[in-house]
Amino acid sequence: MRRILHMDMDAFFAAVEQKRRPELAGKPVIVGGAGDPTRRGVVSTASYEARKYGIHSAMPLRTAYKLCPEGVFLAVDYTEYSRVSGIVKNVLREFSPVMEDMGIDEAFLDISDSPRSSENIGMDIKQRIRQATGLTCSVGIAPNKLLAKIASDMQKPDGLTIIVESDIATRIWPLPVRKLSGVGPKTGARLTAMGIITIGELALQPLESLISEFGHSYGSYLHEASQGIDERPLITFWEPRSLSRETTFERDVSDWQVLARTLVELVKEVVADLGERGYGSRTVTVKIRFDDFKTHTRSLTLDAPANTEDVIRRAAFECMKRVAFTKKVRLIGVRLSGLDKI
Repeated sequence: MRRILHMDMDAFFAAVEQKRRPELAGKPVIVGGAGDPTRRGVVSTASYEARKYGIHSAMPLRTAYKLCPEGVFLAVDYTEYSRVSGIVKNVLREFSPVMEDMGIDEAFLDISDSPRSSENIGMDIKQRIRQATGLTCSVGIAPNKLLAKIASDMQKPDGLTIIVESDIATRIWPLPVRKLSGVGPKTGARLTAMGIITIGELALQPLESLISEFGHSYGSYLHEASQGIDERPLITFWEPRSLSRETTFERDVSDWQVLARTLVELVKEVVADLGERGYGSRTVTVKIRFDDFKTHTRSLTLDAPANTEDVIRRAAFECMKRVAFTKKVRLIGVRLSGLDKI
């Protein structure tokens, strides 16, 4: 029997801030951008106290401030969050050598070969993480990644949920379809229009009708996911497809010199990333978003993979010259793709 464990840190960024600043315990903490709700930026994480006001990730900071003006707004500190994340991931590796790192605050473990019970493993991981960091996490254990991720969200915060195949009808099917990975707002709206609100109602739909509505690939996925079927393996190593950096200006910019300096800094950062990973890039893409939110991209493919700042900078400026700057710029970014090891 396959057993997959999903660990998700609870309100991670905000929890780290509350831990290192005890005076913030119990207060609505909102972490995002530069920590200034009068400036552009979005919420990265909100503490559970802040979530009671309707604040959630990806919400504009200005909106969050309107909902909770008494909240504590803090800048993102990736250096500290990455340090704590490293401690958490080291704890997880003590329980299984097969780990899929899903980012700074979550991971999958394959615990199928462990002789210990799922409950004991889950409780032990939660205790070890709390001892090492002072933070709580939520754990879900199930026969596959899909169900394990759903399970970890069922009793947040500080939860432990174990799902077995016989639980699918009673514990998974009553949940909203949006709980399925890959079902976003648009798909959710289309399913609602079809009269499908719960995962169980989706599971009753004939495969042919889902394929007709959503296409073969996605329709098949929805059919299998609603039945709790997921045979994906854990991926322990990722080959990046691209690397990118972008920035949104505090005020829309029309000054070419400001845009050029910003592009130079973005190239410097992304090339440093490229060098650390040992890759070269064949394609350089520049993204420009204007003040009316219209976005333009221009790309240039090089003769051979490059990882030097001067080559990639020249390519980026060649792309930038092909954009007509008739309006103010809200965002500028650079992406390196076609990556090869060099």
